[in-house]
Amino acid sequence: MEKIFKNKVALVTGGSFGIGRATAVAFAERGAKVVVADWMEDKENETMKLIESTGSEAIFVHCDVSGSNEVKSMIEKTIARFGRLDYAFNNAGIEGLMANTHQCTEENWDKTMGVNLKGIWLCMKSEIPQMLKNNKGAIVNCASVAGLVGFPGLPAYVATKHAVVGLTKTAALEYARQGIRVNAVCPGVIHTAMIDRLTGKDKEVEKQYTDMEPMGRMGNPEEVAEAVVWLCSDAASFITGVAMPVDGGFITG
Repeated sequence: MEKIFKNKVALVTGGSFGIGRATAVAFAERGAKVVVADWMEDKENETMKLIESTGSEAIFVHCDVSGSNEVKSMIEKTIARFGRLDYAFNNAGIEGLMANTHQCTEENWDKTMGVNLKGIWLCMKSEIPQMLKNNKGAIVNCASVAGLVGFPGLPAYVATKHAVVGLTKTAALEYARQGIRVNAVCPGVIHTAMIDRLTGKDKEVEKQYTDMEPMGRMGNPEEVAEAVVWLCSDAASFITGVAMPVDGGFITG
């Protein structure tokens, strides 16, 4: 695979599992040095092993993105180790608890907002100054198809993902003339631990989710990762402010 990100540094939050892991590995395969950030490191250290198998360097940084001090520390550790930051995939997120709007608790609302929305804002707040030093950079925020349409029973999650799309578009306009592109990906039904939690691994419930997809299957984390690394690459140099669905045609129908 062509090393299009050689000598570049990529940060992936929520990088220990699922879409984050697949994206961290995809960056590494293309030559990037990778910072894997997460509030929990996978016990088998699988993400780091996969990155190292590509021949790229990587570090793991513990970070709860809802805390400003932890986010600042994450960026400081990135710069201390690699000296720069070129790309960021702000992927850390939680689905929160399922409940209709009037049954959603304040605790669930605040926690979901803290990770999914405040967390992305805090990350961008610390990432952008580093990219400004390079006069170039690319940020991809992980939204969701739930940032484009409504989903009953997940009011906090849907609200955060719509807000991420708005925040992405705003930052894209703010930094377009300073060499920083900001986009979002909007995954559909992707086979990750989040989907397993929502379905309880019940085959009938899984079929309901699969039937929602025009392609008749769930997506794979690697398919989202390919969209992320493309948006960060020079091949997407004239693309900013986009909320790209990676959803098997879900919102088309």
